[in-house]
Order: sequence, then C-alpha cells, then structure tokens
Amino acid sequence: MDLSKPIANGKRVVGMMAAMVLGTAAGPSDARATPAPTSQSVAINEISRYCQACWRNARLPADRWGDCTQQVFTRLLENVQMDKWNGLLKSEGEEKSEFLRAIDAVKKRTQRDRRHGELTNEVSDRRNGFEANLRDRRESVKLAAAEVLSDRQQRIVEMSAEGYPVPEIADHLGTTPERISDEKYKAIRKLRLHLRSDVDG
Repeated sequence: MDLSKPIANGKRVVGMMAAMVLGTAAGPSDARATPAPTSQSVAINEISRYCQACWRNARLPADRWGDCTQQVFTRLLENVQMDKWNGLLKSEGEEKSEFLRAIDAVKKRTQRDRRHGELTNEVSDRRNGFEANLRDRRESVKLAAAEVLSDRQQRIVEMSAEGYPVPEIADHLGTTPERISDEKYKAIRKLRLHLRSDVDG
C-alpha cells in the first residue's frame, strides 16, 4: 500500500492505518533493536507531541488524548500525503491548515461529548432526587393514613392514587359513587390536617 497518497477507501481502513502509524511512532521497547528514526517517524512524533499539548491546553481528559490524537492522524491520512508531514508544523500551507482544522474538530467534538455526558449525569441526578423525594412523600402519606384513617378510607385513598375512578371504587366496595366521593373528601381532609400538624409541630 502506498502511504504517500491519501487513503479514501473507508473510515475503517483509515482508522486501522492511523493505529499502525501511531504504533510506529512508539517504536519497539528494546532500545538495541530500535532502528534509526526516519523523517516520517520524527514527523509523527512531533505531530503527536503537538496534539498532546493541544489536548492539555484544552483541558481534555487525559484518558482521551490517545483517541483524540488517533482521530487527527486518521484525518491527516485521508487528506494530506505522508511525504508532506515533514515540516508540517513549520509550514504555513494548506497541509498545516488541514492539520489545525483536524485538531479543532476533534477538540470541539470531545468537549461537546464531555458536556453532553455531564448534562446527562445532571439530569439523571435530578430525576433520581425527584423520585426519592416522591417515594418519601408517599411513605409519609401511607404512614399518616395508617394512623388517622379507617381501613375503608385507606382503601379508597389507595385506589384513587392507583388511578381508579370513583364509580369503579364504588362498584368494588359495593356502595354508591356519591358515598365514595364523600368518604374520599373526608379522608383527604383528615390526612391534610394530620400532615400539617406534623409540620407545624
């Protein structure tokens, strides 16, 4: 495969090539087996260091730096011939403009993803807090109902809270809707007075 030409036959292939390029930048762990650096490996190392400085200045999470750098190399492989990477940081041509655009795009996308993640967590925390508060209130009402309501009044309130309409509650308890409405009103009034006295006390 000729690496001196842009690769445009699919993101997956380009992504694999970027990983290979970054792998060559790291080099073998055995110093005795390390070949003399080529101009391309020097360019790759310089570009990698420049990218890391950009991620640090943008305060991106350190665990994302490697992925962000790989995304930049992927875009470079797509749009800039590798023989133009030498001196890329010193030049002022279209290649450097493409490199800076790649850095900017990756940085903004990562920041956007981070903000989205923080917002999602905040919404989740609020929802959890709301649900916990709702559970606490229901538990308070349940305890109050056990203290001040008759078994029949508790059943009416429970069925109402579960969404049963008054006529169905009346059928279930074998009485008239008017009687159920009256008992429901009295039960709710008792609960309100009891809960208010607890708050005031």
